[in-house]
Amino acid sequence: MNLSRLRYIIKKEFLRIRRDPAVLRLVLLAPLIQLILFGYGATTDVRDVSVAICDLDRSPDSRQLITEIDHSHYFRVAALPDDPRLLSALLLRGTAELALLIPDDFMTRLKTGDGAELGLYVDGSDANTAGLATSYFVRLLQERGLRWQQRLARADGTFGTSVPQLQAQQRVWYNVDLKSVNYMVPGVFGMIVLVVTINLSGLAIVREREAGTLEQLLVTPLRTSELLLGKMIPMGVIGMLESVLVVLFALGWFHVPFRGSFVLLFSMAAVFLVACLGLGLLVSVLSRTQQEAQILVFLVIMPSVLLSGFMFPIANMPPVIGALTYGIPARYFLEIVRGLFLRGVGVSILWPQMLALTLLALALLALGIGLMRKRL
Repeated sequence: MNLSRLRYIIKKEFLRIRRDPAVLRLVLLAPLIQLILFGYGATTDVRDVSVAICDLDRSPDSRQLITEIDHSHYFRVAALPDDPRLLSALLLRGTAELALLIPDDFMTRLKTGDGAELGLYVDGSDANTAGLATSYFVRLLQERGLRWQQRLARADGTFGTSVPQLQAQQRVWYNVDLKSVNYMVPGVFGMIVLVVTINLSGLAIVREREAGTLEQLLVTPLRTSELLLGKMIPMGVIGMLESVLVVLFALGWFHVPFRGSFVLLFSMAAVFLVACLGLGLLVSVLSRTQQEAQILVFLVIMPSVLLSGFMFPIANMPPVIGALTYGIPARYFLEIVRGLFLRGVGVSILWPQMLALTLLALALLALGIGLMRKRL
């Protein structure tokens, strides 16, 4: 391999990237825009869930319960209908996502110890929001019910009586505040590297072919390996710069905790870049036009996003679909990134994912180079 020829190819690629405004926008602006949109938009946190409450009891305690619900961070009272038959209409129109019915004998049954029941109706159109909102709402009602029991016990003179109870003390590790941004932003890091790198490398060879310059390069003393390395090294450098930029933004803007090793993080980011470059090279070799390359890039990126565990847990997927995820590099990289950011684990825990990602990256790169040489 002639280093002088390789240096000129690398210089040529950097000059082409610098002179192409579209590439500069893709490299500089697109990752930050995606990070902001996903960081703020792709959240599973439940806030300000609309609740319709029909209070048939109209007691001081029922009114206090309504006030507590409205003042919580999770819920807001959107309607207070007098007729319980209106609750279904409010859920149907989307005015409310939860509906609560307080019966007219609520406090009477609570005081007599017969057991008071509330009617809770949930709009299950959005299963995730419905499940989380219901869980939070039930917990709020349980806490309020405990305070009622303590007050009634004081009034009866039975407060302080020892009653055997089974309690579970909940402790949340690694993401104490249960913020979805702490889980999503590290995943966005992997997706940005994937999208930018595959888009750049996927058009590398096919652009030369369409412009008619590929044949000119092939008749020079330049070797195929030098041509490929000369095109991939600048993209790898850009990908690493993107990685540094995204990590700094995640730590400085979103304040995502990082508990692992930066050396390990960027080392595995480099391995993931090799895998993405291999995928992009495959796309570029198999395409005859830039339009074909863009379609293939889309067909590569979408399964990587959907089946990598970025948004949907792999454990919840059918076995056949779950088996397909083992061939997706992003799956292993997201496990590594989230492990480093949130749990602070190291090689002793992450070595299976690291080994699988490395082998997959080498296989994809070798396949891309092999097909490229065969096509040329």
